Amino acid sequence: MSEKKILPTDPDLAGVETALRRAAKSARALARRTKTPCYVVKDGQIVNVAENRKPPETTDRTSAK
Repeated sequence: MSEKKILPTDPDLAGVETALRRAAKSARALARRTKTPCYVVKDGQIVNVAENRKPPETTDRTSAK
């Protein structure tokens, strides 16, 4: 069975989850860009989420002639 989400009725709290997700994404991006750690607690362990991602694939433009 799936749990139903209970949404807040207070307009000040309505966008909190979205704002927190946006802030977390921004923090991870900043940490990767500046090569600094971004720690979170995941499964009871402290993890650096900035280093767990692979860098984006780059295309080699010299071989596309």
